[in-house]
Amino acid sequence: MPQYDVFTNPSRSAADGIPYVVVIQSAQLDALATRLTMPLAEFNADTKVPTTLCPVITVKGKRLHALAHYAAPLPAKLLRRPVDNVAAQASALVAAMDAVLSGF
Repeated sequence: MPQYDVFTNPSRSAADGIPYVVVIQSAQLDALATRLTMPLAEFNADTKVPTTLCPVITVKGKRLHALAHYAAPLPAKLLRRPVDNVAAQASALVAAMDAVLSGF
């Protein structure tokens, strides 16, 4: 499964505010049954968020905030067909994970 592929959120209960998840795990770990994912959430324009931790990622023309502090593994079998790939925006996702691990 390619790194930075975007999938529809498999959690129906959370999909309203978090329509997508992006795989941030290296494809070298594809033998594992899970994939480390980062939720991509819709935010009101008035909502203030730390941009390093929650960068704006564009998926299918829609601006979403990546929530690095909510990164979590999901079973790979739940991630069926990618809707996009955001590899061109990888540096923002990596910086967000670095903010989680190392601080701002």
